[in-house]
Amino acid sequence: MFSSKRAHALAHGQQASLGSDTPMEPPRTPGRRPRLLAKKPARPGDTFGVPGQGSSAVTSLITVALFIGLWFVATNLHWIKPLFLPSPQAVYAKFIYVATEGFANSTLAQHTGISLLRVFGAFALACVTAIPIGVMMGVSRFARGIFDPPIEFYRPLPPLAYLPLIIIWFGIGEFSKVFLIYLAIFAPLAIAARSGVRSVSIEQIHAAYSMGASRTQVVLYVILKSALPEIFTGMRIGIGVGWTTLVAAEMVASTSGLGFMVLNAAEFLASDVVIMGIIVIGFFALCFDLLMRHLERVLVPWKGRV
Repeated sequence: MFSSKRAHALAHGQQASLGSDTPMEPPRTPGRRPRLLAKKPARPGDTFGVPGQGSSAVTSLITVALFIGLWFVATNLHWIKPLFLPSPQAVYAKFIYVATEGFANSTLAQHTGISLLRVFGAFALACVTAIPIGVMMGVSRFARGIFDPPIEFYRPLPPLAYLPLIIIWFGIGEFSKVFLIYLAIFAPLAIAARSGVRSVSIEQIHAAYSMGASRTQVVLYVILKSALPEIFTGMRIGIGVGWTTLVAAEMVASTSGLGFMVLNAAEFLASDVVIMGIIVIGFFALCFDLLMRHLERVLVPWKGRV
């Protein structure tokens, strides 16, 4: 029978030798204490640590607070003239004014609403068309030969390069603005879908065929699901490009929109309105990115685990 001293040593995760009353400590994991009775199950890579593992929310909040604090100090101590960088108080006051009284014959809600309609309308059209085309480019060399040259040709071009051509073809109406944003989102989304399809493991495809799956079932249940992480990444990149293109789209014959508000304010050197518009655009872009991250965690729980 074990002595009480040895039983006590085993209860605390120590190794007891049958021939000695002196307990031996097990090898410790670098940077961690041994935990036999952990409250939560151990995760893959929890022993030695995975590069980049863990939440960065606290660091992000501290970084944002430091930037805002530096902005507050630099403007209130007059290190920078208000013409170049207005104070946070001035930007907040202008936010309240534009939200209630309006700017350029429209309130902030009206400017925001029309811009959201343009960006997310173009984004929805891009998702409906670019994702299927990207998947076809990945599974069919014939489709890849048709769509790859035009996409790769116009993808590096800045939207301002083909904006005059779009105006000549479709005029200065609402369609030309949405179409310009659509083209900017389409290319990265289609390429991401194609890249996701090409990254599917061939063993998974062979396993599905060996169990009697048809080509359509392999595409829908194996290839498409395996490509979802790349598709979500393409959606996040695409919506960012869409917000960038919004300013270019609202340069021509626009009377409302966040991009129009920023450009119009810049002509009159209204820096507070410019910064306010930039903050509003960044806020909605960040909210959408957080939403896409949440959907990715829900719909693609296996990402990074297989």
